[in-house]
Amino acid sequence: MLRYLKSYFGYDSFRPLQQEIITHILAGHDCLALMPTGGGKSICFQLSALMIEGTALVVSPLISLMKDQVEALRANGIAAAALNSTHSEEDRREVGELLRRGKLKLLYVSPEKLMAEKDFLLKATKINLLVIDEAHCISQWGHDFRPEYTQLGALRAEMPDVPMAAFTATADKITRNDIVEQLCMRAMPSGEVKVFVSSFNRPNLSLDVRRGYSADEKLRVIVDLIRRHSLLAATDDDMVASSGIVYCLSRKTTDEVARKLRERGVDARPYHAGMSAQERNRVQDDFVNDRVPVVCATIAFGMGIDKSNVRFVVHYNLPKSIEGFYQEIGRGGRDGLPCETILFYNVGDLIALRSFADGSAQREINNEKLDRMQEYAESQVCRRRILLNYFSESMDYDCGNCDVCKHPPKRFDGTVLVQKALSAIVRTGERAGFRLVVDILRGNYSPTVREHDYDKLKTFGVGRDVPSRDWHDYLLQMLQLGLLEIDYRDDSHLKVTAQGRGVLFEGNKVWLAVVVREDLSVKGWKKRLAMERQLTLVGQHEDAVLFGKLRRLRLQIASSMGLAPYMVFSDKTLHAMATQRPVVISDFENVNGVGEHKLRLYGKVFVKLIREHQGLDVD
Repeated sequence: MLRYLKSYFGYDSFRPLQQEIITHILAGHDCLALMPTGGGKSICFQLSALMIEGTALVVSPLISLMKDQVEALRANGIAAAALNSTHSEEDRREVGELLRRGKLKLLYVSPEKLMAEKDFLLKATKINLLVIDEAHCISQWGHDFRPEYTQLGALRAEMPDVPMAAFTATADKITRNDIVEQLCMRAMPSGEVKVFVSSFNRPNLSLDVRRGYSADEKLRVIVDLIRRHSLLAATDDDMVASSGIVYCLSRKTTDEVARKLRERGVDARPYHAGMSAQERNRVQDDFVNDRVPVVCATIAFGMGIDKSNVRFVVHYNLPKSIEGFYQEIGRGGRDGLPCETILFYNVGDLIALRSFADGSAQREINNEKLDRMQEYAESQVCRRRILLNYFSESMDYDCGNCDVCKHPPKRFDGTVLVQKALSAIVRTGERAGFRLVVDILRGNYSPTVREHDYDKLKTFGVGRDVPSRDWHDYLLQMLQLGLLEIDYRDDSHLKVTAQGRGVLFEGNKVWLAVVVREDLSVKGWKKRLAMERQLTLVGQHEDAVLFGKLRRLRLQIASSMGLAPYMVFSDKTLHAMATQRPVVISDFENVNGVGEHKLRLYGKVFVKLIREHQGLDVD
């Protein structure tokens, strides 16, 4: 196994559970494996397929992900192909011929194509393994249910002796059990189907939640984030925009955010279901190939990318579930290098998502998932511990890489502030939402305030000394503390709870967290950049100039071969080269991420560049 791992993938050791899963599959057993996005699940079935005679069928719902994985496999010298709705009859015949000649080790198929071509595929070749990727799609309890997946359980009867391996990055206990049942997976002699659960901890992802930011403030934070990461990635003679994704709730917001970023000099493109397939493919292809640094995408649509060097992931709006959120932030930092994630949380998003959940066929399930997402966004304890606990994994220490750990909340006696807000709500007859309450407290003469004579209330303007965005934050804290609730059936008006009335009428004390705002000035982001660069360089001996040269060489090779740059070598492998600086082939092959195939293809040209940089003879 280790020989195959190094030869084809360039790695010297397995990640946790990979070797155990491969051993289990090679023994001919079925299994379900839960591994976080970027946790190395693909190698589990790809390496297994290489070690068994025949062809592995990999079922995937994401056409774009199939394309990326097939190209990456071919770049590693592995025979792979795909069949889905985008392929012509000629493509089908070509794949069929390769299968009959035993020339394919892995065939990626969409669930619809597999069911339509089942008889053809079973006759054309010896199937050695059936892989169900994104297996949560088969379960109605999962966050991304796909009806076309429900027929896959019938394949067990068609292929009774072929091992079946299902993989997913996000599934709670109910979903796991449902996947096993729906796929008719074979049990071990013990009577149970083997379920492997890898750690969901991705310590290289920083976690940050920003509450109550306006649209303009969000945009300033995103532009600052892009600017900092681009400068961190730059060398003295090489300025590069880092790759990132901004997830939005609606198509309209996606288009707007992309447009506003472009107006500020950021090459950002939208990506959503309202665009033509051709437009989406072009945007994705440009993003994967580092021609476009930032993509704004709808949360619902998803991107299905396998790009390793995404350095930041922003959620412009609150996601629908922790499963979806975790899968989306998991698209960052797949090379193991740091990735910054930011989630903006506003009550408007919560109201919109609650409305979607109430109108859905699975009202209770979707509301429960949204409750958990809301708890995560409002929490004042280590966010990573909350995420891991959701996936039934415990951590007995704080992560040190989330906003709560980095800036533990300081509290103050907020009783008077809370009483002002509660009084304003009560004086409207509890007929006001978040924005209107803030207008009343701040003394804003908005059209609604004038229409209902709320400017005549005693509480009008009593909170002028508190900025609007801070009032939004305090109201969210009051919601979290149970002093308020949103009545979704009464136009999302705020209602004061019994606990809130105890504060308003009985003087019960309330402690609020101090609102800490980021310094978004030029001076502020330059200061943070200097600190980040200093932290990045501690304990490292990387040659930054050499890294820039290696990156340009990688781009030249990738462009000439029609590959995404990360398919030649990942950023992590380039960093290793710039640190180890191998000047002979035997040392170059010891760099993590350099396999036999890539050594033959690229070894000499990269070693030559490193030797030239070191001032050594290259003949």
